[in-house]
Amino acid sequence: MFAVTASQTDPDNPLAGLMLGEHPDPQVPDGWTTVTVRATALNHHDLWTLKGVGIKQDRLPIVLGCDAAGVDADGNEVIVHSVIGSGADETLDPKRSLLSEVHDGTFADLVAVPRRNLVPKPAALSFEEAACLPTAWLTAYRMLFDKAGLEPGSTVLVQGAGGGVATALIALGRAGGYRVWATSRSAAKREQAAKLGADRVFEPGARLPERVDAVMETVGQATWDHSLKSLKPGGRIVVCGATSGAVPPADLNRVFFLQLSVIGSTMGTRDQLQRLAVFLEQTGLRPVIDRTIPLTDARDGFAALAEGDIFGKIVFTR
Repeated sequence: MFAVTASQTDPDNPLAGLMLGEHPDPQVPDGWTTVTVRATALNHHDLWTLKGVGIKQDRLPIVLGCDAAGVDADGNEVIVHSVIGSGADETLDPKRSLLSEVHDGTFADLVAVPRRNLVPKPAALSFEEAACLPTAWLTAYRMLFDKAGLEPGSTVLVQGAGGGVATALIALGRAGGYRVWATSRSAAKREQAAKLGADRVFEPGARLPERVDAVMETVGQATWDHSLKSLKPGGRIVVCGATSGAVPPADLNRVFFLQLSVIGSTMGTRDQLQRLAVFLEQTGLRPVIDRTIPLTDARDGFAALAEGDIFGKIVFTR
């Protein structure tokens, strides 16, 4: 089968280890099945793998990719939940992994996954749209509707509009009845965020008209101080990543004085993925897709992600 693999890691030149070509078909353990991949979405996780983050060298070469929508061995249209784990909340399993960390991922003609990881794809969603859900959109869904503890009408600040999670936060927040504000260094991305549904857009670090109920933090070090200063007393920062650096100043005096909460969030569960798919089906909301690229041209997508020249998701198709 055709596949996109990581053959080596290099923190300075990650694309050097990106290989495109033939790869053995997946082996299928008991309780697993195969999915013929119709569409798969690119995530920062894939770029970090090529940099050597979160991957053991003895796992190389490994097929990249966490997200997929396709057709299972019984002919059903499905979405693949990429967290391999056990328990009611597989994301809390200490032995959990994502596809492409221990097991081959989704950037291939076929992917092997546990049967329990398959979620029915609503007919109203295209394969390309459905492929955006398992990582970025599911992470945003859990941040907003599980971890943030907000009521409709609350004000939410989304830091770093443009990436897959941030665009999902804006769209989901608007659909969920929140007042959504967003920041971006790019004037063009601020304009796109407003068109997507952000009520107000700001430059990074800008003084806000008022403090917000919650901040959705996907950037990290570059925006952390602004996130703390933007919160109302008792507000929450929900953190899912740190693309600009993972060692921000703590400013514990502000945290303690204003009784702020800092809550980490990961991807959601299989059940949450299913509810997210239904939510999109019922509301008509759809993921923002920056571009669709044939999997055979995956290197172009990786280069665009590395440059940050995107708004929404990059989707590969077969």
